[in-house]
Amino acid sequence: MNWKDEWKWLAGFITVFFVLYFLPVGSARFDGAITEALELTKWYTREHVVLCLIPALFIAGGISAFVSQASVMKYFGAKANKFLSYGVASVSGTILAVCSCTVLPLFAGIYKRGAGLGPAIAFLYSGPAINVLAIVLTARILGFELGAARAIGAVVFSVVIGLAMHFIYRHEEAAKAAAQAELPEPEVKRPLWQTTLYFSSMAAVLVFANWAKAEPSDVFFHAVYGVKWPLTAFFAAALGLMLKAWFGADGKKLIIAAVPAILLAVFFADLPILSFSAGFIGLSWVLNTSGDGELDDWFSAAWSLSKDIFPLLIGGVLVSGFLLGRPGHEGVIPSAWVAWAVGGNSFWANFFSSIVAAFMYFATLTEIPILQGLLGSGMGKGPALALLLAGPALSLPSMLVLKSIMGTKKTAVYVTLVVIMSTFSGMFYGAFF
Repeated sequence: MNWKDEWKWLAGFITVFFVLYFLPVGSARFDGAITEALELTKWYTREHVVLCLIPALFIAGGISAFVSQASVMKYFGAKANKFLSYGVASVSGTILAVCSCTVLPLFAGIYKRGAGLGPAIAFLYSGPAINVLAIVLTARILGFELGAARAIGAVVFSVVIGLAMHFIYRHEEAAKAAAQAELPEPEVKRPLWQTTLYFSSMAAVLVFANWAKAEPSDVFFHAVYGVKWPLTAFFAAALGLMLKAWFGADGKKLIIAAVPAILLAVFFADLPILSFSAGFIGLSWVLNTSGDGELDDWFSAAWSLSKDIFPLLIGGVLVSGFLLGRPGHEGVIPSAWVAWAVGGNSFWANFFSSIVAAFMYFATLTEIPILQGLLGSGMGKGPALALLLAGPALSLPSMLVLKSIMGTKKTAVYVTLVVIMSTFSGMFYGAFF
């Protein structure tokens, strides 16, 4: 036996043995952390998989099926107009309002279709970071200065980090641009306005289904929340009509697929997730039985992304819950340690805040009550901004998925840039406020 090849297996067996042998089962801290891991995963599955992740996967699949590689490169490619590509990418979060995990399928869709690394990264950061409602609530609950700093910092970060990634990997981007220059002009199957309306309807379903509850004082957001499900249903119906008229979907199958969703919406109005789930099951059936062509390609691309992304996300959420727990609950790391470490405005306080925020999973808007509690426990305003700039855009689950999309090195560079910029932005803000 060649032990040079087998020693790693032996070391692994020994490590696992001792980890299991000394596993602190029975201690309140460890058992509580296990519970938090399962509770966070249960909450994520209930609140985000059906309403956020599945629509995002369908949108990403649609990008692969209906948007040509040349079209993506025209607006986001390595040779695209930088002002246009970075400008659009940097404000995308104002429309999408997604979390760090939901944006991943969308990022994968445009990146794999040939988008330049810089614009794609700007989109990746801005998607969860520039949430209009989150910024409004930050200003109202945590103070106008912090809300304004978050808004400005998120837009600037998306562009700067995107440009930095482009510069670091400029040789790869130059080679990509040279290869893209040789691609033929794409065959146009339908007018641009039809494709735009199709993606807009899917984005509207994603946005309105996840519209967060707002206080009556936030008149616009509160009013939209009151009609979020009728708006979601309207855009879902519009999507069905477009699929029939422009994409060749079978009208009878669309009607059959829509009936269960409509009935569940009528008889179980207090459980909209049932109708939402039935709608996507019906859509999957329509696409999967449509025969060869764009619709089948759409379903295949969405399903392929699901297999790549979902296991990593769930594993990451489990680990995140075990380490840091849910908002208001503790994982294996005591929250008192975190509160103690982020007091004042030192480099280490801001750096620690950025690191913790980068690894913790924040669903949309949950960062605000978390910060409210930490500020009450003595957290400095600088570290608070660092958390707001690093937390919503990153999480351990998203890092695991990004590693599978663009590799370990690029993921590490991206995470490092976010943490460093968040740290120094927090220090700068804390020095003045």
